[in-house]
Amino acid sequence: MTDKLNLLVIGSGGREHAIAWRLAQSERVENIYVLPGNGGTAGLAKVTNVPLDAGDFAAIVAFAQEKQVDLVVPGPEQPLVDGIETALRKAGIACFGPSQKAAQLEGSKTFCKDFMHRHSIPTAEYQNFVDYAAAVEYVKRVNHNVVIKASGLAAGKGVLLPQNKEEALEAVKTVMVDRAFGEAGDEVVIEEFLDGEELSVLAFSDGYTVVPLTAAQDHKRAYDGDQGPNTGGMGCYCPTPIATPAIMSEIQSKVLEPTVAGMRRDGYPFVGMLFAGLMLTKAGIKVLEFNVRFGDPETEVVLPLLADDCDLAEIMLACAERRLDAVKVAAKPGFAATVVAASGGYPGSYAKGKTITLQKAPENVTVFHAGTKLQQDGQLVTSGGRVLTVTGIGATLQDALASAYAGMDTVSFDGMFFRKDIAHRALKHLERIAANQDTGITYASAGVSIDSGNQLVDDIKALVRSTRRPGADSEIGGFGGLFDLKAAGFRDPVLVSATDGVGTKLKVAHLSNVHDTVGIDLVAMSVNDLIVQGAEPLLFLDYYACGQLDVQVARDVVAGVVEGCLQAGCALVGGETAEMPGLYSGGDYDLAGFCVGAVERDSVLPLLDAMRPGDKLLGLASNGLHSNGFSLARRVVERAGLDYNSREIPFAVTASEADQTLGRVLLRPTRIYIKSLLPIIRRGLIKGMAHITGGGLPENVPRVLPKHLAARIDANAWQLPPVFAWLRKAGPVAPAELARTFNCGIGMVLVVAEEHADEVARLLREEGNETVYTLGELRDRQGDQAVDLVNLETAWAL
Repeated sequence: MTDKLNLLVIGSGGREHAIAWRLAQSERVENIYVLPGNGGTAGLAKVTNVPLDAGDFAAIVAFAQEKQVDLVVPGPEQPLVDGIETALRKAGIACFGPSQKAAQLEGSKTFCKDFMHRHSIPTAEYQNFVDYAAAVEYVKRVNHNVVIKASGLAAGKGVLLPQNKEEALEAVKTVMVDRAFGEAGDEVVIEEFLDGEELSVLAFSDGYTVVPLTAAQDHKRAYDGDQGPNTGGMGCYCPTPIATPAIMSEIQSKVLEPTVAGMRRDGYPFVGMLFAGLMLTKAGIKVLEFNVRFGDPETEVVLPLLADDCDLAEIMLACAERRLDAVKVAAKPGFAATVVAASGGYPGSYAKGKTITLQKAPENVTVFHAGTKLQQDGQLVTSGGRVLTVTGIGATLQDALASAYAGMDTVSFDGMFFRKDIAHRALKHLERIAANQDTGITYASAGVSIDSGNQLVDDIKALVRSTRRPGADSEIGGFGGLFDLKAAGFRDPVLVSATDGVGTKLKVAHLSNVHDTVGIDLVAMSVNDLIVQGAEPLLFLDYYACGQLDVQVARDVVAGVVEGCLQAGCALVGGETAEMPGLYSGGDYDLAGFCVGAVERDSVLPLLDAMRPGDKLLGLASNGLHSNGFSLARRVVERAGLDYNSREIPFAVTASEADQTLGRVLLRPTRIYIKSLLPIIRRGLIKGMAHITGGGLPENVPRVLPKHLAARIDANAWQLPPVFAWLRKAGPVAPAELARTFNCGIGMVLVVAEEHADEVARLLREEGNETVYTLGELRDRQGDQAVDLVNLETAWAL
């Protein structure tokens, strides 16, 4: 590839100057047009400023065609959000930047937050609002500090950081009522305030491959000590010491790759520069926002550290041509630091037209122009709030900063100010290391956050307390849970225990980012195993194991456990949270539960000696898949090419599920039958019960039958629910395989005397609100077959 390239860069800031500066170093580049450019780009070799409007796409396309431009590089976000990529593509001109639909990742904070939720990309808790009253009510209700964001583009100023509830309410009014950001505030995102260290990662993407540059840290506040109003950025440095190799690996696997893959799956392949604004919290990496272009002033520090043998023009062209994996992207050793020289009054009102004096910059220093203009008489004057960005590079961070500030001494204009503490956090961190105060290994440095664990305990105490019942106080935080059987009313009890997990249903929970129902499944799988032995569930303990504790996810899971305990009438008396980095990957987690129940000694089920031929089999309806067969179900979903986050459900759902995602519908929690069955058990009307879990009807019903009896079950006795009918057809899954993998609509089977069958069915319908089917009856066993499931092929025909 030796053809010379003509390139067009759109924008007028320091970012565009830095891009043009680096592109000009490419041997393949012949001409660079910068539209409209600034006083700095006017003096670059190979560069010509073009006085066109960045919003006039027709004029840009015509100019690009006239000059035979090979690649257009939009700098600011507005042209991308407005659809410049489409205009160029229709004219056959390559663009280093995303489509208009993909640019929503920055253009709409609502789109961005919903996208992250849909694809399980870690971010702050949030809600979107178009109704002012609803937004106010939400702010009053939440018990954490919030950030108020105008959903649309607001020139980087649409984010408000209130310090308390009153300021938060005023911020909502400012955006939604006072219209401080115009149409950008038609919808607001209110999200949880995250505490931690910020970092910025810029990554090249061709829609498939994503390759990050060196992580940087920006300084948004106007004055030293992070004081004053937010700005577009007063300085930056890279690499930041908090972006360790382990952290960068986590960012790649949890943020960058899922984002690019998610955009592609959603039909919006992302091509160009993906900018992730991140917060490193105690609970791990969280995404603050995405931008869809180079950042400013991040560009001015990361591009000077791009390795000398990396060609920026080749990299950009490779992204546009979907072949990023074929070119080299690497950083040179060392550090870079940028300091911004701003106009007096910035970010508020400021004067323009101030004469700029530039002396020769020291070695290892580059001065990038941002808000400058070259007048006809050759005089360089100010034309913006951020006027110049001075970048120094060095072997150490201290060297880079020294070069940058030495470079700042060579520029001046009336009213100029700049921050003198760029990288102050990193310097303190390095000082602690030098003083041997940061070298000790801690539990947190090993990936385990004791603080997060303590926060989780505090967050769930009230939830756990709600499960109190006679015999248990349901307090957590001690070494064990106590239960008083006498207080529960038992005379001569036998203890019964059961333990279980949720299985690969958790995989769907992870893929759907829905974690508030699997806790119900955890309880249900154990308590339903207890009730079939006639036992009343009394106490429950859970075990939550993860790679890195995400307090919000864990809280959702425990909330589900609490709901399950409430449905079962048992007390949550304790549990264990195990954070095990290295054993589990990142945010992955697993669950196990243990339940103890009791039954009077003379009431233990099944009553094998009491069972007779002719006894009826009653079936109680399931909620859906419950917690078994998800490995096969996921295979069918994948084969059908479906997305768990899609709201297009391929089978009939309930009215309440009409607007839910496929993942949430598949995650319907396992039905808990305790309160329906206990009163009937205590009346002595049930001889035996089978909980229909893994193995389905053919393998679970025999577990409660004497060896001389068999069950005859007619598949025509109930209609196969829509989700199972869809799995049967979409697989396709053979009827026999369906029957031994899933519950197929029957979650519990009861063995009752023929003369009691109608009464039991009536009681279940009237008192337990259960759907009851007469499935068949017991017969003398002939041979080894314990269950004769008849009419499968006709009842479950495609």
